[in-house]
Amino acid sequence: MTRAGVYVSTHPIVQDKLAQLRDVATPARKFRELVREISLMLAYEATADLATEPISVATPLANAPGRRLRGSIGLVPVLRAGLGMVEGVWEMMPDAVVWHIGLRRDERTLEPMQYYANKPLEPDVQACLLMDPMLATGGSASAACDLLKMWGVQRIRYLGLIAAPEGIARLQKDHPDVRIHIAGLDDSLNENGFIMPGLGDAGDRQFGTA
Repeated sequence: MTRAGVYVSTHPIVQDKLAQLRDVATPARKFRELVREISLMLAYEATADLATEPISVATPLANAPGRRLRGSIGLVPVLRAGLGMVEGVWEMMPDAVVWHIGLRRDERTLEPMQYYANKPLEPDVQACLLMDPMLATGGSASAACDLLKMWGVQRIRYLGLIAAPEGIARLQKDHPDVRIHIAGLDDSLNENGFIMPGLGDAGDRQFGTA
């Protein structure tokens, strides 16, 4: 953890996969696989404090005490790059509901513009995992958190692959209650608002449009 509320994974497997993800020679198919695997591991760390309730389970020999999640979990990918993160997390939490938020960055101002939002009529989840691979300026993440809170979500966790200090500062300023879970913290943004050294455009590399 680099500062309060920011969790940078130090897991050796996460760091190994992140290095492969950065490699310019990694093909789109392998890139998608790595995004899925890293996302699953980050979600495991981000959900350690989810609420549970006691249950009784019938084993082949006797009843045993156990626990189950209390209420559902919302997975919220920011289109389009966040889509690749859903599958891995869904493998771990197949009963999670998925909402979608579409945000496009204005390349002139670097501020987000919403073009799509989809959710249940009455959201009822104990927490949401907001998923966007790159936390660059922080504008899109902050706007997504604004929307989730407007929908009534009380607990939000941000999951990302790589973040810049500028993005973390923006998100923590606007939403200090949102915990940030990332695989890597990079140096800075360049003049075009891209994370350096980063990994390029996560959406383009996932979908083979680079």
